Amino acid sequence: MAKPQFDPKTLPVDELAGEAAVPPSRLTPPFLRERFALQPAWTPETLDEAPSARLDPTPASVLVPLVQRLHGLSLLLTLRTAHLNDHAGQVAFPGGRAEHFDAHAIDTALRETEEEIGLHRRHIDVLGTLPLYYTGTGYSVTPVVALVAPPFELKADPFEVADIFEVPLAFLMDGANHQRRSVQTAAGRRSFYTMPYEDYFIWGATAGMLRNLFHFLRA
Repeated sequence: MAKPQFDPKTLPVDELAGEAAVPPSRLTPPFLRERFALQPAWTPETLDEAPSARLDPTPASVLVPLVQRLHGLSLLLTLRTAHLNDHAGQVAFPGGRAEHFDAHAIDTALRETEEEIGLHRRHIDVLGTLPLYYTGTGYSVTPVVALVAPPFELKADPFEVADIFEVPLAFLMDGANHQRRSVQTAAGRRSFYTMPYEDYFIWGATAGMLRNLFHFLRA
């Protein structure tokens, strides 16, 4: 499965998720540390891509890098190049498939992040992980949430990454910015989240994992 057979940007918005925003007091490093340490009870959202996921998914990890800026936390994201086999041209977390030499899922996320965008692990403070996300492209993805301390230098791998940018975490953790769209495919009707921000269109697996971070922080 390479590029989707539809352009999600052209689909009408069915509805807004519309939940209240995560309070600003919860979008801080101290709260995030406490939340991942205590792990309160919460329910991950049903994943739109799960029904089409393979029975033997390929393990992968992504880093959810929360950059500690003076004005608050922002999320570091990438725009994938247009020629890749999976999720080409899409907004994505840095990350990729696990290799046999990776010690664990967190190691995969840190290695892939350094390879893709040049962010060295010395700048990264891992807080914890979110539930596995199963994609229709055949991956079981571990989202690794971490704080990132500036200053740091980035260097995109030109084969995989077309752009690197940041989005305020407060924007992404507001249900008013979570759109639901849907499309009829050969496999049936598929619904998914989109979170457009300025010139960037966040959707699919990235938006799905952000929804779970949203629920985790609201619990």
